[in-house]
Parts: sequence; C-alpha cells; structure tokens
Amino acid sequence: MGKIAFVFSGQGDQYPGMGRALAEQYDAAAQVYALCDSIRPGTSAQCFAGTEAELKETANTQPCLFAMELAAATVLMERGIVPDAVAGFSLGEVVAATVSGAFDRETGFRLVCKRGELMQREADKFDTSMAAVVKLTPERVQELCARYPDVWPVNFNCPGQITVSGLSAQMTAFFADVKAAGGRAIPLKVRGAFHSPFMKAAADAFAGALAQADIRERTITLYSNMTAQPYTDDVVGLLSGQICHPVQWEQSIRNMIADGVDTFIEIGPGKTLTNMIKKISTGVKAVTVTEYLAEVAVC
Repeated sequence: MGKIAFVFSGQGDQYPGMGRALAEQYDAAAQVYALCDSIRPGTSAQCFAGTEAELKETANTQPCLFAMELAAATVLMERGIVPDAVAGFSLGEVVAATVSGAFDRETGFRLVCKRGELMQREADKFDTSMAAVVKLTPERVQELCARYPDVWPVNFNCPGQITVSGLSAQMTAFFADVKAAGGRAIPLKVRGAFHSPFMKAAADAFAGALAQADIRERTITLYSNMTAQPYTDDVVGLLSGQICHPVQWEQSIRNMIADGVDTFIEIGPGKTLTNMIKKISTGVKAVTVTEYLAEVAVC
C-alpha cells in the first residue's frame, strides 16, 4: 500500500467564508480556531466574514490560511488519517512543519503571524506583483525574465506553469513578451514579489524569529520548498530561506512519488495544488480535503 501525503496550499486560494463550515461541523476545527483567536483576536472572524480585499493583505492572509489549514488537518488526523509525509507551498510549509511536529500549534501560529507581518512590510516598500506563466517551458520563462532587472521565475509549479515575481512597472512589458512567445501570464491575488530578492530582509528577520522558537523533533517526513528533499536539521535556514528563494514544487512532488507517496490530500480552501499534482503525474491520486472528507463520510 502506498503512502499518504498532506500538501498545504499557499496564498491565492483564500476567499471570504473559508473554513466556516468546517468549524461548524467539527469540534476539532473549532478548537483550532479558538486557539488562533486567543493569540490573534479576530482571526476566525476574518476567515468567516472578512472581505476579499482584507484577506488579500499578506499580514491577514497567512494567519487565516494557517488557521483554516491546521483546522482541516486536525479533523483528518482525529479521524485516523495520519500522513506519512507533508509539504506546503510557501506559507503552507509553516503549516506542514507544524503538523510534522517541528512546532507545537501555538508556536506555529505565532511564527506564521510574524512571517505575514514581515513579508507585508517588505511588500509595502515596492510596487510589486506576481503572475503565473503558462504554456512555456521553464527555460523559456527564465530567458524572458533575464531581459528585466527586477523580474524572476520564483515558483516551479508543474509542467507548463511557472510563477514569476517582479516590479509592477516591468511586468506589463514582460506580459507582452510572454504573449509574443506563445504563452499567457495570469496575475495572482497577492500583493508582493514573494520568493524573490525583494523578500531578503523578511527572510533574514524570520530566521531570527525561528532561532528563538522551540523547534522539536519531527515525527512526519517534511519536504522542503528550497531543496525539494526531506528536511535536514537546518529548520531555521530552510524555512526562512524559502521566503526569498524559488519554490521547487514540481520536483518536490516527483521526489515524494519516488519515495512511495501515491495519495495526495490538499489541505486548503481551494484546489490549486490538486490540479498541479494531476499535471505532474497521472499515476497518483490527488484530492482536496473537502473531497476526501466526503469520501470518508460515504465509506
């Protein structure tokens, strides 16, 4: 029998009302939200009733997504569905690290709040943005980015999809180059050039916060955005460094499959990672947490 992996989504899939039904249906989820509210009052209110604009602010998005994702993962695990491996996309890696045992819940949530604040601070310094480029090879996207001093390929998502970060003033011309090359650029619902050199100061400051945290021995294999390999003991370097380095998502999934994972459950409010995994491999099962809970209920 193959292994199960929980994969935790990043910014972009958030929406007003996310997690409300989960908290109403499961006590375990409600307890996670209560913990988050005790540390950052109003977190559940932002998830359940916040506006799209409010949730788009990084300092809000990251704590809210963490709360929703940890709540969903807790529901699964209390029902006996425990992953053999975990990975998270960008901020999702903080949730994955928490589920792996590297942090207790309170520490993980405090860290993601700090991460969101730091990345928001750097995002506010410059007019930057992100976009998903589709229908082009990684090599072609890198060639196009090289024409601009402040545009970089930052997330290697799946075949035919690369995310770029950069100065908004340069992105318009970059989009035109993408179109001329036969591709398409799709703006993302985030404010900031994440995983690029614009985030170096945030990464350094987050490393300081991590160095002060109680980091524990992991009980579940955790895969790194930066290396696409299981974590080493350098939790501080790997988890802070990914803020200003590319996310190697496609290779992470390929490595997890090679290590025996054949079922991926996306923990988050959408299905972005599920769709990516299906493009990476047709030989594995990829479902959202909502779909999986529905399957379990039927069984």
